[in-house]
Amino acid sequence: MTIARILKTGTAAIALLGMTTACVTDPNTGEKKISRTAIGVGLGGTLGYLLGGAIGGDAGRIIGAGIGGSAGAVIGKQYDDQIKELKEQTAGSGVDVEEVGDQDAILVRLPDGVTFATGSAAINPGFYSTLDSVAETLIKYPNSLIDVYGFTDTTGAPATNQRLSEQRAQAVADYLAAKGVARARMATKGFGEQYDYLRVKTGDGVNEPLNRRVEIKIIPVSQQDVQAARAGN
Repeated sequence: MTIARILKTGTAAIALLGMTTACVTDPNTGEKKISRTAIGVGLGGTLGYLLGGAIGGDAGRIIGAGIGGSAGAVIGKQYDDQIKELKEQTAGSGVDVEEVGDQDAILVRLPDGVTFATGSAAINPGFYSTLDSVAETLIKYPNSLIDVYGFTDTTGAPATNQRLSEQRAQAVADYLAAKGVARARMATKGFGEQYDYLRVKTGDGVNEPLNRRVEIKIIPVSQQDVQAARAGN
């Protein structure tokens, strides 16, 4: 339940890769789009970046954000409450809310093809209300760090896509900050074309990556984490 435990690997993390099929509606066109499917996923790389530590390390961010941390007996309940609220508030939006490890982090995966248009880092206005709900829970449960990851599909040059993925992550972090989430809690990183989340068969039978997405990883901070951060500074 603490940041230190995120460095551990375990079979519980495999559960977050369970696949279902769902459709979401593009807020601009009204077109139905596939959100998730069981076509395939890159297991090794996905688990690697999700189970790594906080971007840039946790100590400086904990101190900078003034996070107080949660007591060991409380952090588990807060985790359960927050993941339940996130699932309820984003139901039907195409957002996937999943547990990472054994209550090590919460992953909020914003849907491919709905949050952003091809080649764009501008958040679709139709998705604002969903992000508003995410922001509300982040403010309600302040004892956590927030990593925002950006991704792109394979259209365009790799270098261009790397920059675009960074811009997408930054756009979501900026939006959350504008809604009142403490900037010091958040860090961003772009992965470009890396880490295909899944692939879907198109009409011509080609496997096309659904990778135009942003993921928000919410990492609970315990009082023990806070003490360790203060001791190290």
